[in-house]
Amino acid sequence: MADSFVLALAQVNPRVGDVAGNLALVRAARAKAAAAGADLVLLPELVLSGYPPEDLVLKPAFLAACREALEALAADTADGGPGLVVGTPWLEDGKRYNAICVLDGGKIATQRFKHHLPNYGVFDEKRVFDAGPLPGPVNFRGVRLGLMVCEDMWFADVAECLVESGAEILVVPNGSPFETDKLDRRLQLALARSAETELPLVYVNQVGGQDELVFDGASFVLNADRSLPVQLPQFAEAIVATRWTRDAGGKLVCAPAAHAAPLAPLGAIYGALTMGLRDYVEKNRFKGVILGLSGGIDSALTAALAVDALGPSRVHAVMMPSRYTSQDSLEDAAACATLLGIKLDTIAIEPAVAAFGAMLGPHFAGTQPDITEENVQSRVRGLTLMALSNKFGHMVVSTGNKSEMSAGYATLYGDMCGGFAVLKDVYKTTVFALCRWRNENRLEGALGPAGPVMPERVIAKPPTAELRDGQTDEASLGPYSELDAILAELVEGEADVAAIVAKGHNEADVRRIWRMLDLSEYKRRQAPPGVKITSRAFGRERRYPITNGFRG
Repeated sequence: MADSFVLALAQVNPRVGDVAGNLALVRAARAKAAAAGADLVLLPELVLSGYPPEDLVLKPAFLAACREALEALAADTADGGPGLVVGTPWLEDGKRYNAICVLDGGKIATQRFKHHLPNYGVFDEKRVFDAGPLPGPVNFRGVRLGLMVCEDMWFADVAECLVESGAEILVVPNGSPFETDKLDRRLQLALARSAETELPLVYVNQVGGQDELVFDGASFVLNADRSLPVQLPQFAEAIVATRWTRDAGGKLVCAPAAHAAPLAPLGAIYGALTMGLRDYVEKNRFKGVILGLSGGIDSALTAALAVDALGPSRVHAVMMPSRYTSQDSLEDAAACATLLGIKLDTIAIEPAVAAFGAMLGPHFAGTQPDITEENVQSRVRGLTLMALSNKFGHMVVSTGNKSEMSAGYATLYGDMCGGFAVLKDVYKTTVFALCRWRNENRLEGALGPAGPVMPERVIAKPPTAELRDGQTDEASLGPYSELDAILAELVEGEADVAAIVAKGHNEADVRRIWRMLDLSEYKRRQAPPGVKITSRAFGRERRYPITNGFRG
């Protein structure tokens, strides 16, 4: 029984499918941990494959590449340095497991398999993995480790099995995506497992963006007395050595080490959006981003996020005025670009709109102008941005928010054009709050300027698409405060009309918004991916049929 040991938490940012890159990432983490005197390095769930690997694990060549990388890491441990706890897909007897492997002394010492496979929300692990048995502890240099993978901490049975079979410390590698308020839920679950077992618990989470998901890190250590001696930062890589000794009763106790304060709710959302956009651009190797800067609040926030994520030199904005564009919008777009230090081009769309009018005029004879002509303007703007993207290699970022995506207040092949929709899961009321927050705050590590990033008028003026005279969003959708409250009940809560009305909402409004939500499913199926921040984002997490006759 070891009297003391040093466990390094490696909160790293892997890239799904990049086995060679992830191998190098683990090696770099081990070297840093070795310099800090670590005996063991704990890495996140499926760090070698990246998480979630989805159908990549169905490819034998991918599993073979992961196994080869694992064996290379095992060989590294023959040098007498720290051992490794590494997550990887594992093929055995024709079954595929989400595995955690202990590497030491030049070999794969042992492995444990994830027992509870999440199959809800964004997770569908039962589709590609087999469930492992309840695990027993692993003896590592005189310390009995109770390894349980991510979801296994959400249930009492795995921790109970581990403590009953002699574990001294619960060790939890994770790939746990960010959601608002999830940090507290994780901690409460960890406290429950620690209280039930009277054991300390180490929780290491990956960090970084992967398509719609953002992993926020925020790894931590709980002692058996439920004190919190270690808390790693959100949205940043970190490798921290934790030092453990035995108390008078022989129980392991972690000494205080790094302790980062959690971000406030709006700061955490802003951090998730920034990291999600940055990693989508970087991991897919785009030169930068291009977006339409209209002088409105959504495009102003999108531009600020892009600059904070990538720096001003990699953000290209385009103002595309029509005859309906106000002087205020022209001024506000220019002011945003100046405050952010980004390039702003102006390309008037009226010539293209007129050309479409002339081309379609004979076929539209005898009809009145309506939403068709409005959508032509939006699609001309989308075409313009895509042409610039094709020519110069910058990814188009669309600027629409969750309120618009829910209600269908967005033009297919127009303002929905893009490779990524950073505000896709952000309701309009939260957009307003984030803009006010960013004008007063700047996250550590942000590449944009300190101070305000948009004029107050951008936040204060009524939102409008400016596709016709006198147009405002709320004239079409109703007040955003009411719209967003009802949408949250329908989307996140799956509530029915009666339940929403019972909370004080008008029944006609609820039915109108439900109808808009249902009828816009076909648009959302064709929308670009965007960062998930709520408990139910559009995409793989919410799967409704397009052809759908149910209306409540």
